[in-house]
Amino acid sequence: MAGKTISEKILSAKSGEDARAGDVVVCRVDCALGTDGSAPMAIDYFEAMGGERIRDPRQIVFALDHYAPAPSRNTAALHQRMREFAALHGVALFEVGEGIGHQLIVESGRAVPGSLVVGADSHAVTYGALNAFATGIGSSDLAAIMIGGRIWLRVPESIKITLTGRLPAGVYPKDAALSLAGRLGSDGATYQALEFGGPGLPGLDLEDRLVLSNFAVEMGAKNGIFPADEGTFAYLHGRTATPFAPVTPDADARYSREISLELDALAPQVALPHRVDRVTTLADAAGTPVQMVYLGTCTGGRVRDFHQARDVLKAGGGIARGVQLVVTPASRAVLETLTRDGTLADFIALGAVIGTPGCGSCCGTCGAIPGDGVNVISTANRNFKGRMGNGQAAIYLASPASCAAAAVRGAIADPREVVP
Repeated sequence: MAGKTISEKILSAKSGEDARAGDVVVCRVDCALGTDGSAPMAIDYFEAMGGERIRDPRQIVFALDHYAPAPSRNTAALHQRMREFAALHGVALFEVGEGIGHQLIVESGRAVPGSLVVGADSHAVTYGALNAFATGIGSSDLAAIMIGGRIWLRVPESIKITLTGRLPAGVYPKDAALSLAGRLGSDGATYQALEFGGPGLPGLDLEDRLVLSNFAVEMGAKNGIFPADEGTFAYLHGRTATPFAPVTPDADARYSREISLELDALAPQVALPHRVDRVTTLADAAGTPVQMVYLGTCTGGRVRDFHQARDVLKAGGGIARGVQLVVTPASRAVLETLTRDGTLADFIALGAVIGTPGCGSCCGTCGAIPGDGVNVISTANRNFKGRMGNGQAAIYLASPASCAAAAVRGAIADPREVVP
C-alpha cells in the first residue's frame, strides 16, 4: 500500500485509524477558534444541542476581531454575550484590539507540528504553515467540539506543490500565492490539501509560509500544509510548552497532482476585480488609478509586511495626493513592534490612517469603507464584489510592497521601479 501524505498522517493520529484520502474519520481536536463572526451562532447551537459544559475549555479560543471595535449596539451585545459565555465556561478570549484570531493562534503557540487546529472562519488554514492540519469549520461544528471535543472530517487528497528557487528582489510571498491561485483557479483544489515542499522551502521563513497557507482556501483547498524545519522550531521557541512531533510525507505518498512553483521565475502579481484567481502580472495592470490602499489582514498585516511597505513609501517620497492609506496591524504584538522600531511613527508622518488591530476593513464589517467608484489595492486575500463593504468599489490584491508603490504613484506600479 502507498505511503501517506502529511494530512493523512495527522488525521490518522487524531482519529486512531488508518486514515487515507476519501475516508471519513472522527478526530480529536487540539484547538478550535471562534470569532465574533461565528461564535455567537455557535453558542446558540451549543444551547440548542443541550450543552451544559464545555468538555475541555483548553481546546476553545474566542477572538473579538471581525467587529473591532464594535460598530453598533447589536454587535456590542454579541461581544458581551461571548465574554459572559467565555467567563462562565473558562474559555480563553482575545479582546477587542488584541488582533485577528488567526494571527493570535499562531503567536500564542496554539498551532504546533502534528496538531489538528480548526477555526469557525475559512482562513483557519493559515496555521498549516506550522505543520498543523488546519481548516475552517462551521458554527455548528464548533458547538459540537465544545460539547464533545471531536469533529468528523473527510480525509482530503493532496496536491504536491514543489517550490524551487528563491524569490527575486521586489517579489514577495503574496506574489507566489497569487501566481498559484491564477494557475489553479478558485476551485482548482476543492476539498484537497495543498502540501508544500521542495528545495525552495528554506528560502521562505515562517511568516512567508503563513501567506501561502492562508491563500490555500482561495483555491478551494481544505488545508494548506508545510513540513516543519528549523525555522518552524525557532518561531515556536518560547511560544509553547506543548510537546509536538513534526510530520513528514512518505517518499511513496500518493498525490492527486503535482505542481512546480518556480519562485525565481516570478514577477510581481495582482488579482483584478472581482476574482481572486483573475491574476496577471503587475506590469499588465500598471497605470490603473488607485484611491485607497489597505495594508493589513491575516494575509498581509505582520511586521515584515509593514516594513516592506514603509520602505517603498519612504523611497518614493510618500503618499500621492488623493490616495487614502489605511494601516491595520494584525495583532497588538505587531502594533507594539511597529511602535518600538519607529515604523508606526513613519506611517503617521506619511499621513496614514491607523486602525485597531483586527480584521479592520477586510470584510467590510468595521474600519474604513471605500466609496462608490473607488479603486482599492489591498494586501488582503479576497476581492469579490462588496467584500470591503461597498459593491460599487473595485478591489485589487497585491503584495505590501506593490500596494505601497500604488500609494506613491496614485496608480498601480511595480515596487521595483520605486525602489530600484
